[in-house]
Amino acid sequence: MFTLRLRSLARALTVVALGSSALLAHAQAPAWPTKPVTLVVGFAAGGSADILARALSQRLSGVLGHAVVVDNKPGAGATIATAGVASALPDGHTLLLVTSGHAGSGALYSSLRYDPIKAFAPVIKLAATPLVVVVPATQPWKTLPELLEAARKAPGALNYAAGGGGATTTALAAEFLKKDARIDMVQVPYRGSGPALTALLSSEVQVGFEIPSSALPHIQSGKLNALAVTSHTRSAVLPDVPTVQEQGIADFEVTGWFGVLAPAATPQPVMTRLNQEINAILQQPDMRKRLSDLGLEAAGGTPEEFQKLINADALRYGEAIRRLGIKVD
Repeated sequence: MFTLRLRSLARALTVVALGSSALLAHAQAPAWPTKPVTLVVGFAAGGSADILARALSQRLSGVLGHAVVVDNKPGAGATIATAGVASALPDGHTLLLVTSGHAGSGALYSSLRYDPIKAFAPVIKLAATPLVVVVPATQPWKTLPELLEAARKAPGALNYAAGGGGATTTALAAEFLKKDARIDMVQVPYRGSGPALTALLSSEVQVGFEIPSSALPHIQSGKLNALAVTSHTRSAVLPDVPTVQEQGIADFEVTGWFGVLAPAATPQPVMTRLNQEINAILQQPDMRKRLSDLGLEAAGGTPEEFQKLINADALRYGEAIRRLGIKVD
Protein backbone atom coordinates (compact mmCIF):
# COMPACT_ATOMS: atom_id res chain seq x y z
CA MET A 1 0.00 0.00 0.00
CA PHE A 2 2.84 2.36 0.89
CA THR A 3 4.60 1.55 -2.40
CA LEU A 4 1.42 2.29 -4.38
CA ARG A 5 1.05 5.62 -2.65
CA LEU A 6 4.65 6.52 -3.49
CA ARG A 7 4.06 5.62 -7.13
CA SER A 8 0.90 7.75 -7.22
CA LEU A 9 2.76 10.64 -5.65
CA ALA A 10 5.58 10.28 -8.16
CA ARG A 11 3.14 10.32 -11.06
CA ALA A 12 1.44 13.42 -9.67
CA LEU A 13 4.77 15.20 -9.27
CA THR A 14 5.70 14.28 -12.84
CA VAL A 15 2.44 15.78 -14.15
CA VAL A 16 3.05 18.95 -12.15
CA ALA A 17 6.63 19.16 -13.44
CA LEU A 18 5.55 18.71 -17.05
CA GLY A 19 2.86 21.33 -16.64
CA SER A 20 5.33 23.74 -15.08
CA SER A 21 7.77 23.14 -17.95
CA ALA A 22 5.07 23.90 -20.50
CA LEU A 23 4.08 27.07 -18.67
CA LEU A 24 7.73 28.10 -18.43
CA ALA A 25 8.29 27.48 -22.13
CA HIS A 26 5.21 29.52 -22.93
CA ALA A 27 6.37 32.30 -20.66
CA GLN A 28 9.80 32.30 -22.33
CA ALA A 29 8.37 32.45 -25.86
CA PRO A 30 9.07 35.92 -27.22
CA ALA A 31 6.22 38.36 -27.39
CA TRP A 32 6.15 39.26 -31.07
CA PRO A 33 5.66 41.66 -32.65
CA THR A 34 6.01 44.44 -30.11
CA LYS A 35 6.44 47.20 -32.69
CA PRO A 36 6.13 47.74 -36.46
CA VAL A 37 7.85 45.16 -38.63
CA THR A 38 10.09 46.38 -41.45
CA LEU A 39 10.10 44.45 -44.72
CA VAL A 40 13.23 45.55 -46.56
CA VAL A 41 13.25 45.47 -50.38
CA GLY A 42 16.56 45.90 -52.16
CA PHE A 43 14.98 47.42 -55.28
CA ALA A 44 13.38 50.71 -56.23
CA ALA A 45 9.68 51.40 -55.74
CA GLY A 46 7.41 50.46 -58.62
CA GLY A 47 9.19 47.26 -59.58
CA SER A 48 7.89 43.72 -59.23
CA ALA A 49 9.54 43.08 -55.85
CA ASP A 50 8.06 46.30 -54.48
CA ILE A 51 4.57 45.48 -55.80
CA LEU A 52 4.64 42.06 -54.15
CA ALA A 53 6.07 43.42 -50.89
CA ARG A 54 3.27 45.96 -50.57
CA ALA A 55 0.57 43.41 -51.33
CA LEU A 56 2.00 41.16 -48.62
CA SER A 57 2.63 43.90 -46.06
CA GLN A 58 -0.93 45.19 -46.24
CA ARG A 59 -2.38 41.78 -45.40
CA LEU A 60 0.30 40.83 -42.89
CA SER A 61 -0.27 44.06 -40.95
CA GLY A 62 -3.87 43.04 -40.40
CA VAL A 63 -3.05 39.69 -38.82
CA LEU A 64 -0.02 40.74 -36.75
CA GLY A 65 -1.65 43.69 -35.04
CA HIS A 66 1.29 45.94 -35.91
CA ALA A 67 2.14 47.70 -39.15
CA VAL A 68 4.43 45.98 -41.63
CA VAL A 69 6.33 48.77 -43.36
CA VAL A 70 8.02 48.34 -46.74
CA ASP A 71 11.47 49.94 -46.81
CA ASN A 72 13.00 50.26 -50.30
CA LYS A 73 16.82 50.32 -50.24
CA PRO A 74 17.95 49.95 -53.85
CA GLY A 75 21.54 49.73 -54.97
CA ALA A 76 24.37 47.31 -55.75
CA GLY A 77 22.08 44.51 -56.88
CA ALA A 78 20.19 44.53 -53.56
CA THR A 79 23.36 43.72 -51.61
CA ILE A 80 23.23 46.96 -49.61
CA ALA A 81 19.75 46.14 -48.31
CA THR A 82 20.69 42.51 -47.77
CA ALA A 83 23.78 43.42 -45.76
CA GLY A 84 21.66 45.67 -43.54
CA VAL A 85 19.21 42.89 -42.75
CA ALA A 86 22.02 40.38 -42.20
CA SER A 87 23.35 42.59 -39.39
CA ALA A 88 19.93 43.52 -37.97
CA LEU A 89 18.77 42.37 -34.55
CA PRO A 90 17.32 38.85 -35.06
CA ASP A 91 14.06 39.50 -33.25
CA GLY A 92 11.60 39.20 -36.14
CA HIS A 93 11.09 42.93 -36.58
CA THR A 94 13.34 43.17 -39.65
CA LEU A 95 12.66 40.94 -42.65
CA LEU A 96 13.99 40.81 -46.20
CA LEU A 97 12.09 40.24 -49.42
CA VAL A 98 14.43 38.54 -51.90
CA THR A 99 14.32 37.50 -55.52
CA SER A 100 15.95 34.42 -57.03
CA GLY A 101 18.97 36.60 -57.80
CA HIS A 102 19.86 36.32 -54.12
CA ALA A 103 20.92 32.72 -54.70
CA GLY A 104 23.58 33.76 -57.20
CA SER A 105 24.95 36.76 -55.30
CA GLY A 106 27.68 34.76 -53.60
CA ALA A 107 29.19 33.90 -56.98
CA LEU A 108 28.66 37.37 -58.46
CA TYR A 109 30.30 39.34 -55.67
CA SER A 110 33.74 38.58 -54.24
CA SER A 111 33.57 41.01 -51.31
CA LEU A 112 30.16 40.53 -49.67
CA ARG A 113 30.05 41.37 -45.97
CA TYR A 114 27.69 38.46 -45.34
CA ASP A 115 27.13 34.87 -46.41
CA PRO A 116 23.95 34.77 -48.56
CA ILE A 117 23.11 31.32 -47.21
CA LYS A 118 24.34 31.25 -43.61
CA ALA A 119 23.42 34.82 -42.65
CA PHE A 120 19.69 34.20 -43.07
CA ALA A 121 16.88 31.94 -41.97
CA PRO A 122 14.27 31.04 -44.61
CA VAL A 123 10.69 32.08 -43.89
CA ILE A 124 8.78 31.17 -47.04
CA LYS A 125 8.75 31.16 -50.83
CA LEU A 126 6.11 33.66 -51.90
CA ALA A 127 5.69 33.27 -55.64
CA ALA A 128 7.24 32.06 -58.89
CA THR A 129 7.24 33.64 -62.32
CA PRO A 130 8.65 33.35 -65.81
CA LEU A 131 10.37 36.31 -67.44
CA VAL A 132 9.23 37.99 -70.63
CA VAL A 133 11.56 39.34 -73.33
CA VAL A 134 10.24 42.76 -74.32
CA VAL A 135 11.23 45.55 -76.70
CA PRO A 136 9.83 49.06 -77.17
CA ALA A 137 7.01 49.18 -79.71
CA THR A 138 9.11 51.69 -81.67
CA GLN A 139 11.56 48.90 -82.52
CA PRO A 140 10.91 46.84 -85.67
CA TRP A 141 11.22 43.35 -84.20
CA LYS A 142 8.02 41.36 -83.74
CA THR A 143 9.55 37.95 -82.93
CA LEU A 144 12.55 36.69 -81.00
CA PRO A 145 14.31 35.36 -84.14
CA GLU A 146 14.08 38.86 -85.66
CA LEU A 147 15.72 40.37 -82.56
CA LEU A 148 18.47 37.73 -82.55
CA GLU A 149 19.16 38.29 -86.23
CA ALA A 150 19.53 42.03 -85.64
CA ALA A 151 21.93 41.35 -82.76
CA ARG A 152 24.03 39.03 -84.94
CA LYS A 153 24.25 41.61 -87.73
CA ALA A 154 25.44 44.33 -85.33
CA PRO A 155 27.37 42.76 -82.41
CA GLY A 156 27.39 45.03 -79.38
CA ALA A 157 25.03 47.58 -80.91
CA LEU A 158 21.97 46.60 -78.86
CA ASN A 159 21.65 47.41 -75.16
CA TYR A 160 19.56 45.54 -72.62
CA ALA A 161 18.31 46.88 -69.30
CA ALA A 162 19.54 45.12 -66.18
CA GLY A 163 17.51 46.03 -63.10
CA GLY A 164 19.07 45.68 -59.67
CA GLY A 165 22.52 46.69 -60.87
CA GLY A 166 22.83 43.68 -63.18
CA ALA A 167 22.93 41.07 -60.43
CA THR A 168 19.42 39.66 -60.78
CA THR A 169 17.76 36.70 -62.46
CA THR A 170 16.60 39.03 -65.25
CA ALA A 171 20.18 39.99 -66.02
CA LEU A 172 21.36 36.39 -65.83
CA ALA A 173 18.57 35.38 -68.22
CA ALA A 174 19.92 37.87 -70.74
CA GLU A 175 23.42 36.48 -70.33
CA PHE A 176 22.16 32.93 -70.74
CA LEU A 177 20.38 33.93 -73.94
CA LYS A 178 23.47 35.70 -75.25
CA LYS A 179 25.47 32.52 -74.76
CA ASP A 180 22.89 30.08 -76.14
CA ALA A 181 21.99 32.24 -79.15
CA ARG A 182 25.59 33.31 -79.78
CA ILE A 183 24.84 37.01 -79.81
CA ASP A 184 26.42 40.08 -78.22
CA MET A 185 24.32 42.68 -76.39
CA VAL A 186 25.58 45.27 -73.91
CA GLN A 187 24.28 45.32 -70.34
CA VAL A 188 23.12 48.68 -68.98
CA PRO A 189 22.60 48.37 -65.19
CA TYR A 190 19.84 50.21 -63.29
CA ARG A 191 19.03 50.39 -59.58
CA GLY A 192 15.88 48.31 -59.90
CA SER A 193 13.34 46.90 -62.31
CA GLY A 194 11.32 50.13 -62.09
CA PRO A 195 14.11 52.38 -63.47
CA ALA A 196 15.05 49.65 -65.97
CA LEU A 197 11.49 49.57 -67.25
CA THR A 198 11.42 53.37 -67.52
CA ALA A 199 14.58 53.26 -69.64
CA LEU A 200 13.02 50.59 -71.84
CA LEU A 201 9.81 52.58 -72.35
CA SER A 202 11.81 55.64 -73.37
CA SER A 203 13.93 53.55 -75.80
CA GLU A 204 17.06 54.38 -73.82
CA VAL A 205 17.72 50.65 -74.21
CA GLN A 206 16.38 48.28 -76.84
CA VAL A 207 15.74 45.04 -74.94
CA GLY A 208 14.41 44.06 -71.51
CA PHE A 209 13.91 40.87 -69.56
CA GLU A 210 11.05 41.68 -67.24
CA ILE A 211 8.76 40.09 -64.68
CA PRO A 212 5.22 40.00 -66.18
CA SER A 213 3.95 41.96 -63.17
CA SER A 214 6.00 44.96 -64.32
CA ALA A 215 5.72 44.61 -68.08
CA LEU A 216 2.10 43.48 -68.50
CA PRO A 217 0.39 46.91 -68.31
CA HIS A 218 2.77 48.28 -70.94
CA ILE A 219 2.32 45.23 -73.16
CA GLN A 220 -1.44 45.65 -72.92
CA SER A 221 -1.19 49.36 -73.73
CA GLY A 222 0.93 48.65 -76.79
CA LYS A 223 4.04 50.46 -75.54
CA LEU A 224 6.05 47.24 -75.35
CA ASN A 225 6.07 44.19 -77.59
CA ALA A 226 6.47 40.79 -75.91
CA LEU A 227 8.69 38.51 -77.99
CA ALA A 228 9.08 35.45 -75.75
CA VAL A 229 8.68 34.01 -72.27
CA THR A 230 11.57 32.21 -70.62
CA SER A 231 9.65 29.39 -68.93
CA HIS A 232 9.30 25.84 -70.26
CA THR A 233 5.61 26.44 -71.01
CA ARG A 234 3.67 29.57 -71.97
CA SER A 235 2.52 32.01 -69.33
CA ALA A 236 -1.15 32.01 -68.33
CA VAL A 237 -1.22 35.82 -68.50
CA LEU A 238 0.55 35.90 -71.89
CA PRO A 239 -0.85 32.81 -73.63
CA ASP A 240 -0.17 34.16 -77.13
CA VAL A 241 3.53 34.77 -76.47
CA PRO A 242 5.70 31.77 -77.44
CA THR A 243 8.52 30.48 -75.28
CA VAL A 244 12.19 30.92 -76.11
CA GLN A 245 12.36 27.17 -76.70
CA GLU A 246 9.53 27.32 -79.23
CA GLN A 247 11.55 29.87 -81.19
CA GLY A 248 14.64 27.78 -81.67
CA ILE A 249 16.75 27.96 -78.49
CA ALA A 250 16.60 24.39 -77.20
CA ASP A 251 16.36 23.69 -73.46
CA PHE A 252 16.29 27.38 -72.54
CA GLU A 253 14.44 27.97 -69.28
CA VAL A 254 14.82 30.65 -66.63
CA THR A 255 12.19 31.28 -63.96
CA GLY A 256 12.30 33.68 -61.07
CA TRP A 257 10.96 33.50 -57.54
CA PHE A 258 10.34 35.74 -54.56
CA GLY A 259 10.65 34.88 -50.89
CA VAL A 260 11.07 36.20 -47.37
CA LEU A 261 14.16 35.78 -45.21
CA ALA A 262 14.94 36.76 -41.63
CA PRO A 263 18.32 37.27 -39.98
CA ALA A 264 19.88 34.02 -38.80
CA ALA A 265 19.10 33.17 -35.14
CA THR A 266 15.61 34.71 -35.28
CA PRO A 267 13.60 32.84 -32.59
CA GLN A 268 11.88 29.72 -33.89
CA PRO A 269 8.42 30.68 -32.52
CA VAL A 270 8.62 33.90 -34.54
CA MET A 271 9.69 32.02 -37.67
CA THR A 272 6.90 29.48 -37.23
CA ARG A 273 4.24 32.14 -36.84
CA LEU A 274 5.52 34.12 -39.82
CA ASN A 275 5.45 31.02 -42.01
CA GLN A 276 1.94 30.10 -40.87
CA GLU A 277 0.52 33.60 -41.32
CA ILE A 278 2.04 34.09 -44.78
CA ASN A 279 0.96 30.63 -45.91
CA ALA A 280 -2.58 31.56 -44.91
CA ILE A 281 -2.34 34.88 -46.77
CA LEU A 282 -1.16 33.10 -49.92
CA GLN A 283 -4.28 30.91 -49.79
CA GLN A 284 -6.65 33.89 -49.70
CA PRO A 285 -8.60 34.09 -52.99
CA ASP A 286 -8.04 37.84 -53.36
CA MET A 287 -4.29 37.47 -52.83
CA ARG A 288 -4.06 34.60 -55.31
CA LYS A 289 -5.99 36.65 -57.87
CA ARG A 290 -3.76 39.64 -57.22
CA LEU A 291 -0.68 37.51 -57.88
CA SER A 292 -2.23 35.88 -60.93
CA ASP A 293 -3.12 39.27 -62.40
CA LEU A 294 0.52 40.21 -62.01
CA GLY A 295 1.70 37.07 -63.77
CA LEU A 296 2.85 35.43 -60.55
CA GLU A 297 2.00 31.99 -59.22
CA ALA A 298 1.41 31.84 -55.45
CA ALA A 299 3.82 29.46 -53.75
CA GLY A 300 4.03 28.91 -49.96
CA GLY A 301 5.32 25.82 -48.18
CA THR A 302 7.77 25.21 -45.37
CA PRO A 303 11.01 27.02 -44.52
CA GLU A 304 12.86 23.78 -45.22
CA GLU A 305 11.46 23.62 -48.75
CA PHE A 306 12.46 27.22 -49.37
CA GLN A 307 15.99 26.59 -48.10
CA LYS A 308 16.30 23.60 -50.41
CA LEU A 309 15.35 25.81 -53.37
CA ILE A 310 17.86 28.50 -52.37
CA ASN A 311 20.64 25.93 -52.05
CA ALA A 312 19.82 24.35 -55.43
CA ASP A 313 19.71 27.71 -57.23
CA ALA A 314 22.91 28.88 -55.54
CA LEU A 315 24.61 25.84 -57.05
CA ARG A 316 22.97 26.28 -60.47
CA TYR A 317 23.52 30.03 -60.77
CA GLY A 318 26.99 29.79 -59.27
CA GLU A 319 28.09 27.27 -61.87
CA ALA A 320 26.58 29.37 -64.69
CA ILE A 321 28.10 32.61 -63.42
CA ARG A 322 31.56 31.08 -63.20
CA ARG A 323 31.17 29.42 -66.60
CA LEU A 324 30.11 32.71 -68.21
CA GLY A 325 32.77 34.66 -66.36
CA ILE A 326 30.26 37.17 -64.96
CA LYS A 327 31.57 39.39 -62.17
CA VAL A 328 30.00 42.50 -60.72
CA ASP A 329 32.95 43.60 -58.57
